[in-house]
Amino acid sequence: MKNESLFSGAARERLENQAPLAARLRPRNFDEVVGQQSLVAVGAPFRKMVENDTLRSVILWGPPGTGKTTLAEVVARVSSRHFERVSAVTSGVKDLREVIEAARDRLGTQGQRTIVFVDEIHRFNKAQQDALLPSVEEGLITLIGATTENPFFEVNAPLRSRSTLFRLEPLARQDIETLVMRGVAAEGMDADPEASQLIAERCVGDGRQALTAVEVACALARPDCVQLQHAEAALSTSALRYGRDDHYDVVSAFIKSMRGSDPNAAVYWLARMIEAGEDPRFIARRMIIAASEDVGMADPSALTVAVAAAQALEVVGLPEAQLNLAQAAVHIARAPKNNAVAMAIWTAREDVRNGRVAEVPAHLRDSHYQGAAQLGHGVDYVSPHNDPRGSKSQKYLPDSMDGIQYFDNT
Repeated sequence: MKNESLFSGAARERLENQAPLAARLRPRNFDEVVGQQSLVAVGAPFRKMVENDTLRSVILWGPPGTGKTTLAEVVARVSSRHFERVSAVTSGVKDLREVIEAARDRLGTQGQRTIVFVDEIHRFNKAQQDALLPSVEEGLITLIGATTENPFFEVNAPLRSRSTLFRLEPLARQDIETLVMRGVAAEGMDADPEASQLIAERCVGDGRQALTAVEVACALARPDCVQLQHAEAALSTSALRYGRDDHYDVVSAFIKSMRGSDPNAAVYWLARMIEAGEDPRFIARRMIIAASEDVGMADPSALTVAVAAAQALEVVGLPEAQLNLAQAAVHIARAPKNNAVAMAIWTAREDVRNGRVAEVPAHLRDSHYQGAAQLGHGVDYVSPHNDPRGSKSQKYLPDSMDGIQYFDNT
């Protein structure tokens, strides 16, 4: 038995040393976690519950590579509770019942509570999710479910209602850069800044993808320094020149192409940004702005399309969301143009900044309080809804602003 234990320990140590880089670099505590500061910062709700041993069932929801499994593994390290891992891909209802019974025995004989981590919980069918419900409801187990899918669609409502939902955001560029540096150092290698920058640019949002690329690049470069060609090969892509100036120039060309009603150019500049690793949420924001600034009331649906593309991006992510972004870009480019809305708000704000701050006319003032009528507030105001003619000629600007017209309705 002693020799068997020694052999098992040696095998485990070898497996750990040969594990993928992303697994070898898993944080041992919350302070080592990169990104997700809303969850892991000192005093953050999730961290506080774990450290105070008051954790209730939770669902960690976010895109791939954002740290869902990492957070669960940190909980396993720092919690005093027994930690049980269950794969939604390979486990069935029978396996779940065995885990639950073991948790019941453990609580009765040792007084130790159990955390059950279900990775990719959205892959569990209704029967499997229902099998967890009674033990979660009575507090026998604490569930940590991880999913890349929207839990409001993929997790049964009763189970979801008994769990706290924590949303994990895609890792920021600086977070990916930190992981790249850690990965290169863990491999005992050096990397040219261009190589590290390329990996960070192409893997924004996904820490696991970045560490996998680092591991492959280091294997290709060993024993020399990781260079740009190694990073390109690891990513199966070519470096695209896209520095700080390119960022501003390309997005400017994209906006002006949509404004100039050239859908072909708009799609080309969109492709340049996507291939260069530009933050797709930044692209979506620029289209939402363009829909109101350059199209406005000439085609109000342009704003709806742009916002829908931004929402679709959050749901499906890249690469699939390239279709939604392209559709919005083409719609805005083909739409008739009118910047009257933009000119209206810009001019009005400039007037306010320059001191044109008139008093609100008495008939437009709030009259929903006792004594307002005695002050004349709201007196003589007639709502168009109450006018038998459907509308009433009533002034809405102060007398001092007679003749002012911000929105050109022609």
